[in-house]
Order: sequence, then C-alpha cells, then structure tokens
Amino acid sequence: MKIIVDTMGGDRGPIEIIKGALDAIDEYGIDVILVGDQILLESELKKTSYPKDKVEIIDAKDVITNEDDPSMAIRRKKDSSMIVGAKALVEGLGDGFISTGNTGALLATGIFVVKRIEGIDRAALSVLYPTLKGFSLLLDAGANVDCKPEYLYQFALMGSIYMENVMNIKSPTIGLLNIGVEKGKGNQLAKDTYEILEKSDLNFIGNIEGRELPSGAADIIVADGFAGNIALKLTEGMAISIFSILKDELTKNVKSKLGALLLGPGLRSIKNKMDYREYGGAPLLGTNKPIVKAHGSSDALAIKNGINQLKKFIDGDVINIIKNNIS
Repeated sequence: MKIIVDTMGGDRGPIEIIKGALDAIDEYGIDVILVGDQILLESELKKTSYPKDKVEIIDAKDVITNEDDPSMAIRRKKDSSMIVGAKALVEGLGDGFISTGNTGALLATGIFVVKRIEGIDRAALSVLYPTLKGFSLLLDAGANVDCKPEYLYQFALMGSIYMENVMNIKSPTIGLLNIGVEKGKGNQLAKDTYEILEKSDLNFIGNIEGRELPSGAADIIVADGFAGNIALKLTEGMAISIFSILKDELTKNVKSKLGALLLGPGLRSIKNKMDYREYGGAPLLGTNKPIVKAHGSSDALAIKNGINQLKKFIDGDVINIIKNNIS
C-alpha cells in the first residue's frame, strides 16, 4: 500500500509531517509519497535513516495556505502540494491521500480534482467524536453548511458503511442531531430528513440532542455541516476549558498538588481520549478515492495515526461499497 502525503499545508511545517510518515512506514509497513518542495524534503530526509526503497518524492513548489480562498486557490495554485498530491492519487500513483492543509481547499480539491462518487450529491467531512462509550462518527463536520434531506440521508449511508467496514461496528445506530428527541421537532430540514431515514433500511434510532453526544447515544451522528461543526468546536472548547480549570485547581496549593499526583494516571487517560492526535484525521466520504483531512496543527503522532486511519479506510474498501450501495 502506498500513501500520498501532502507535507506543506500544516501549521508546523513539513518536519513533523515527515516524521509522522516515517513512523507510519515502520509501524504499518506501508510506502509513502511525500509531496512538497523537493530540495527541502531531501534535506530533511538526509537527517534521518529513512528506508529509501519505501519513500518517493514528488516536487511541488507552491502551498495553499489557510488564508487562501479555496475555490480560487485550486484554480491558481495548480503546482501546490495539495493539488499535485490529489492528481497523483487520481493517476493511481498511490492508494490514498492525506493533507493537513486548508479544509475548504481540500474539500474543493476532492470534488473538482478527485471527483465525487457518481450518485453522491455532496462529500462529507466525518470526524471520530470521543464519547463515554468510545467514539461516534459525526458527519457532516463542516463541509456543507446548506443541505437537503437527501444529502443527510447519503451522509448516514456513507457513515454506516464506514463504521461497519473500517471501525468494525455492525449495524451502527444512527441519530439525527436535533433540538429535541421527539419526531416532528426541529426545522423543515430535520423533519424531512427524519422521514427519509425512518423509511430507510439504515439502523436509524431517531433524533438526539446535543447533550446526548458525549454519552455515545448513537454510533453515527448525522447533521448539516453548520450544526455539526458547531457541535464539534463546542466540544473541543469545553474539553480545553475543563482541563484548564482542573489544572488551576490541582496546582493552587500543596494539598491539591498531592491529590493531583494520585489522580494523574486517570487524568492522562481522559486527556488521551479527548486528544485529536489519537484519532489522526477526518475521512472525506463521497469522493472517488480515499482522502483524510488531518488537523492543521498535527504533530508526528497525529500524522502517523492519520495515515493509519487512511490505511483502514483503504483496507475496508469503503469507496467501492458506497458505489455499489448508491447504484
């Protein structure tokens, strides 16, 4: 298996991305194609004892930044690492593509370069959402702020296929993010989507409220990108705030510091469950080839785990199963 890695789009620069890719080679037995400034990449690789037979480089001088307008960037920056990497994926040079770059630009690249699966109206950004039971899959997490009921049905279908074939959850439960659990709640989009999901063959369990997400009320949380992204960012913000409060309280005096020593292992375990680096990346579901969006500030650990997520995506044959179900 060969993974194409965009090395230029992250907040930390290419060094951490290269480290993560090399760690993935060692741990998962894959090959990688590093896409970026060839001179820079070769210079960094020379500092390591990397396996030369498992690493290729594709030169790409330009970079799509977070400040770039996504639709303009994919037209004007055709020599960017993101576009060059996506084209390599389309040409069959690798089996999957991972990038830490501009989310909007990666979505546009997925749609206009890699292309959507025939019959899929919108590609969805899906995120593994930590819960008391382990995790749920939240989609859409921000790719499509304006949706139709048919889009949300397709998100549910693709999410169900992903969870079954990648995360090994049989007949995953599906909940529709809403302002109440009763049928008939919410705006017209929610009401119409409920009707479609209720009549489908999917394991739909009804509406779920925002407060039910952390408990793991459903294996898959379906939402339009506007509500889904708010739910995700609110959870991230709450987690950061809670750990900040705990840190302040557990370090304010000698007595609390002693207590912190006893609580340390448990707190570290909780922190790891909430750490995006442990999940690696967000699969973009609905494109013709496997793509994973890694967090912009990903370090080597996050990149390694993101590549593992992409490897599972490929091994699960998710793309072909979605194609067969849509057809």
